[in-house]
Amino acid sequence: MDYPDAVIAKAKRMAKLIERVEDGESLADVNMELGTGVSSEQRAKLQAKYEAGGREWEALLDGRFGHDVKAHSALKEWLYERKRQDSRLRSSQLAQEIAEKFDVELSAGHINHLLRKRGLTAPPGRPFKRQEEATKAQEASEEAAASQENAGLFFPGGGQASPGNQRND
Repeated sequence: MDYPDAVIAKAKRMAKLIERVEDGESLADVNMELGTGVSSEQRAKLQAKYEAGGREWEALLDGRFGHDVKAHSALKEWLYERKRQDSRLRSSQLAQEIAEKFDVELSAGHINHLLRKRGLTAPPGRPFKRQEEATKAQEASEEAAASQENAGLFFPGGGQASPGNQRND
């Protein structure tokens, strides 16, 4: 299969990174020199892939075939800053804003994934009611309780005879 030159160059850089870190160089130094941003977790995954492929750089070829990632760094930084500005924003609203601003379609789930990586998601569960909504709900329940106080006075008990409940023995 034909891979773009950039994908091949990236695979070779990753193989070089793995080998140099194995030789004792620090990951941060090698990252800086090669211009990569590989974390220690990513390096462990790459190394497993590299070893499973016979320690050949071809094992590290990117399966995206050079296609761009939708959520590029500028979009991510804008997203994180927007969420920091207004923590009440939900992923569906952010997806609409991203579509308008960047002309990129991201799913709400992907946005939540990106926000979760930075610790910017809302706590799990339903959001708390606002004070106004809570007050209105309480007033409505009080009104319903007041209107039901005398509701049982107009209906006879279940075991009592009533004009429509007579037996013909």
